[in-house]
Amino acid sequence: MAAVALRRLTAATAALAAAAAQAHDVAGTPPAAASWDLPWTFEPWVIGCLALSLGAYMLGLSRLWGHAGRGRGVGVLQSLAFIGGWAFLMLALVSPLDALGGQLFSAHMVQHELLMVLVAPLMVLGRPLAVWAWALPASWRRHVGAAFHHPWWRKPWKLLTAPLCAWLVHAGALWLWHVPAWFEAALSSNLIHTWQHISFLFSALLFWWSALGQVARPARAAAMAYLFTTMLHTSALGALLTLSPVVWYPSYLSTTIALGWDALQDQQLGGLVMWVPAGLAYLATGLALAAQLLRAEGLPVRQTAA
Repeated sequence: MAAVALRRLTAATAALAAAAAQAHDVAGTPPAAASWDLPWTFEPWVIGCLALSLGAYMLGLSRLWGHAGRGRGVGVLQSLAFIGGWAFLMLALVSPLDALGGQLFSAHMVQHELLMVLVAPLMVLGRPLAVWAWALPASWRRHVGAAFHHPWWRKPWKLLTAPLCAWLVHAGALWLWHVPAWFEAALSSNLIHTWQHISFLFSALLFWWSALGQVARPARAAAMAYLFTTMLHTSALGALLTLSPVVWYPSYLSTTIALGWDALQDQQLGGLVMWVPAGLAYLATGLALAAQLLRAEGLPVRQTAA
């Protein structure tokens, strides 16, 4: 139990630290400065967090496999999942996409969807906390594990990571931050925008842990329901953005014009990003869990003939 709690905390902490450090400067670029010529953002704190997370993972993986054997404890595919999640986190926070998100709503949505439907599930699958723990000295692992085994931490964490609670937290974060007043506040303040990024990523980590970290049959059946309903409500929000005849976020009016775009079309494109690709990610994961459940029951999974 202590090891599980430790794994959960470290994964959330490392990812959130990088996200908090790299909310793009939404309030610092005037409309006249809007441009397609955007640099990579080499923020020292972000680069440090990303380098530390990858270095600790590789060190821990080397020690774990050296002790248990290659592919044991954490499989090869799981390690590749972490590396993929890390690469997408790099793309979301360091590439020109980050700066472009301050100028185009659609780019902002791509950044957020990267964090929520690619980075978060891949990091959950990669079990970084288990691996990072092996990067620590053995005495440190014992002390940290004992601390997280204490009821003052274990009980509230179990409540927070319960599937229904994680579903509610993720849904609440998604809908509240897309309320025009809240989204506009994030666009006008780097501090508020940092909290927006934190809540999106943290809630997504909770949600995907509750969906992918379950092993019992009833829990997996419930996870399929949570994935399906999340697909429905995120698609509904994407459809509202896509089909709306008015611009929800006036802050993008001037920057889109400066780039030669139409603000309403930019919003429609951002809504489509949330509606279609993100919805398909939840659907595909739900179908994969259903197939696993059928195999566990010994039922054949019918495949379509070529």
